[in-house]
Amino acid sequence: MNTRVSGPQSREWDHECDVLVVGSGAGGMTAALRARDLGLDVLVVEKSDRYGGTSAVSGGGIWIPCNHRIAALGGSDSPQEAIRYIRTVTQGVVDDSRIEAYVENGRRMVEYLERNSRVRFEAQPEYADYYPETPGGKPGYRSMDPMPFDARLLGEEFARMRAPSPGTLMMGRIGMTMKEARVLLCRGPGWVGLTMRILWRYWRDLGGRLRSPRDRFLTLGNALVGALRLSLLDRNVPLWLEAPLQTLVEENGRVVGAELIHKGRALRVRARRGVVLAAGGFERNQEMRSQYHRQPSQAKWSATPPYNSGDGIRAGQALGAATALMDHSWWAPTTHVEGEEKARALFVERTLPGCVLVDSAGQRFVNEAAPYTDIVYAMYGHDSETARSVPCWMIFDAEFRRKYPCGALLPGYAQPDSRLPKNLRNYFQKADSIQELAATIGVDGAGLARTLERFNRYAALGQDPDFHKGESLFDRYYGDPTVQPNPCLAPLLKAPFYAVRIDAGDIGTKGGLLTNPHAQVLREDGSAIAGLYAIGNSSSSVMGTTYPGAGATIGPAMTFGFLAAEHLQQHAGVAPAPHEVTQNA
Repeated sequence: MNTRVSGPQSREWDHECDVLVVGSGAGGMTAALRARDLGLDVLVVEKSDRYGGTSAVSGGGIWIPCNHRIAALGGSDSPQEAIRYIRTVTQGVVDDSRIEAYVENGRRMVEYLERNSRVRFEAQPEYADYYPETPGGKPGYRSMDPMPFDARLLGEEFARMRAPSPGTLMMGRIGMTMKEARVLLCRGPGWVGLTMRILWRYWRDLGGRLRSPRDRFLTLGNALVGALRLSLLDRNVPLWLEAPLQTLVEENGRVVGAELIHKGRALRVRARRGVVLAAGGFERNQEMRSQYHRQPSQAKWSATPPYNSGDGIRAGQALGAATALMDHSWWAPTTHVEGEEKARALFVERTLPGCVLVDSAGQRFVNEAAPYTDIVYAMYGHDSETARSVPCWMIFDAEFRRKYPCGALLPGYAQPDSRLPKNLRNYFQKADSIQELAATIGVDGAGLARTLERFNRYAALGQDPDFHKGESLFDRYYGDPTVQPNPCLAPLLKAPFYAVRIDAGDIGTKGGLLTNPHAQVLREDGSAIAGLYAIGNSSSSVMGTTYPGAGATIGPAMTFGFLAAEHLQQHAGVAPAPHEVTQNA
């Protein structure tokens, strides 16, 4: 993107609207939805040929303290507890006004969507905050998952939605909810019947099977994106695909529009009220990763679509916008699968009993069940010339391989090594002894043997005195409840032994344009750039350098998109216009 600033003498506009939203993820579509319901004329533009952005390939959850479902589930929460928790885990790097705005308005955003759109959420009473033992942390309730969505309601528009990540699908093609996946992960009670029901749900959609192997029973991020997209269709809000941002247009200190390329044609779009940047982060831009991130840092390690190249961030920087947290990401350990466009994040496998993460010296350096962002912080923090932990290795034995999935590998009982497809044959290393495995992956064999001897001794007792794996309520959520006394610990004893390379990956960058509680983009002096808003990973995260709970990426993106739309309407003097929505809200 060659960003420049156009002056008042620029040529005429090709298209006009009140609000231009750049990006079609959950945050951008929420901003568009709210702006339209406030009587504003909205255009959404998307860089790629598929809508949904990173939201579509995500879990789709949102982290909403004090949400309206908590009381009915028997839980409790308060703004004071939530603010205290976020302040504590973010360690003072985020302005209090933004934290307070998020806690105050997250619930209001969700209630608005459930009253006025196709979107529905359910709170998860057992999914703990990532640091539940921290003051203000909760054992559940704050994370909300989108309800499944029927893609048949989208008609032909379904084909233009970004497909989910194969790692979130049964057999790489069949949708599952988070609750279903948790049962199947460790073959919990009723897992056989559940498997049959999921398979039947998929195959009985004969119309869908005749068209495509893609499941029309949408879950996770696809469910959220599908419900938001249909809500925009209900309101006739246009969405242009293949329309990357080129330039923000500024006149007399105010952003008044943008220059785009739409299907190969240069266009100038006037935005009478303002532009909302919801274009994601810069994780797929190697030049920016090299400039801002601790090294090594590779774009190919990211688990996001290949279109997040920082276009919105760079456009804001060209206007003098301030940035923050540019050296941080929503870190997640990832693995590479030959032939896939993005890496696969390891969200749950590390928590299961019978595996360790080790450096090149064969030493453990982290609680494997810790929140995924903490795993990568530990990889960088521990990395040295004598003990490389970027990359590191996940080591497990034949029993783990038989029982559990790992990245692209299905459990061995469902997909033994002899039946692996060609693209997975180099996904892991395998050996009959620890020494042989260590030699194959370039890890110190004596160090690895010592590590496993100590780990196995304590794991048999359900203890981890070194890194305390399985002690936190969060650790145990994805552990194997059939393994006692610690569902996250088991010895590695049975040959053959396996190793999977783990990279310092991410699910998006969290550094971006600095914003205020209304999502207005700020200059270095703290003043707002009139007409310019940024949300999601185009803005610096309200969660600072950390990750308070599942959905702490999309939740703020949607909430600040909602607030940006309200600020655009309230401060532009536009009266809400009545608008008929052709749906049952």
